[in-house]
Amino acid sequence: MVRIYLSGRLTIEADGQRLGPDDFPGQQARVAFSLLVGERTDPVPRAMLADAIWPGRLPPSWDAALSSIVSKLRSLLGRAGLKGDVIATRDGCHELRLPRDTWVDHEAAADSIHEAEAALRTADYARAYGPSAVAHHIARRPFLAGEQGHWVEQRRERLSSILVRALECRTAIYLWNGEHSLAIEAARDTVALAPFRETAYQLLMRAHAASGNSAEALRVYERCRTLIAEELGVSPSPQTKAVHAELLQSL
Repeated sequence: MVRIYLSGRLTIEADGQRLGPDDFPGQQARVAFSLLVGERTDPVPRAMLADAIWPGRLPPSWDAALSSIVSKLRSLLGRAGLKGDVIATRDGCHELRLPRDTWVDHEAAADSIHEAEAALRTADYARAYGPSAVAHHIARRPFLAGEQGHWVEQRRERLSSILVRALECRTAIYLWNGEHSLAIEAARDTVALAPFRETAYQLLMRAHAASGNSAEALRVYERCRTLIAEELGVSPSPQTKAVHAELLQSL
């Protein structure tokens, strides 16, 4: 099986070999490869690939430079045992052709968060544990650190969304398993990443209450209420108010 890690250290594992970021012919090749992998279900227009490599500042000879980068990537993939027309070129587009069973970390994160959330919808916390951990560990790693551009930012936003959802899943699982301190930590991380996400505050309130700290749970509600009132001009959702009411009744 071919395994590709796009986040963290860009890595290709194939044919008994492990090629890391230093094996790529420069940062431009790393960006190009990441986009081709990320969009591997569809042909990628050369203009889109060039914009990812040189965001907002295409060099005069970008077409020739891009051809050189693609050629070097073909050679690198050949070293990894991926022979043949692994990067096909047709109608002004490039398409990365990988074996069907290729494992890509971003795809695994997306599949895992869907699996974890589906398990939680049926209250199957044990089944949600593994997939939520996979999604969390992949999504929290940096992606193409230092790079900018529309496609890179779009991919980071997608990973950030997966990370937030994974942290919420982890919080719910920790609460079910009686690991209250871990639930509080995961919920706090969620709030820090998504300060207007009320479901994160609801989980943080429940985590504090489960740990025996109802006062802190009530302070979390007040922080949520004040933030959305000042920034959005609205009141907390009925669901958030319901958690608050439960806390008051338990005192």
